[in-house]
Amino acid sequence: MLIGILADTHDNQPMTEKAIDLFNSKNIEHMIHAGDITSPFTLKLFGKLKCGYTGIFGNNDGDRVLLHKRSEGNIKTPPLALTLDEKKIIVVHEHHTVNALADSGHFDVVIFGHTHEPLVKMVNKTLLINPGEVCGWLYGKPTAALLDLKTMKAEVIEL
Repeated sequence: MLIGILADTHDNQPMTEKAIDLFNSKNIEHMIHAGDITSPFTLKLFGKLKCGYTGIFGNNDGDRVLLHKRSEGNIKTPPLALTLDEKKIIVVHEHHTVNALADSGHFDVVIFGHTHEPLVKMVNKTLLINPGEVCGWLYGKPTAALLDLKTMKAEVIEL
């Protein structure tokens, strides 16, 4: 199963659309957003996805009630634990607990955002993934990530 991962879109509509176009071109089967969509209007772009999605709130997501409603319940309060293709995944926004989550041995994948810096790293038997920033506001390098759950290989892709 191929999944697309993004975070920190911060209402950058052109870059969010570019990420969704990339995911559609790669035929991902699910998308995960690791927080900081920011405004509910950005969710309209998610309607262009050719697959389902789940995500979490980040520290800059203001109107959580409307984000939850407009996402039809797909955007949730972190941490979000889910199982895809028999892999246990946990999604958080902030980075403070990712090493402890990896050390716990309970998860195959820990996905996070917040730092805006891409990362793909194995910690023990857990894969840590930060897709970086879709928005490009902090580092000027918009990125997203792809994860193949069968091979457990992840890559960060510049948008």
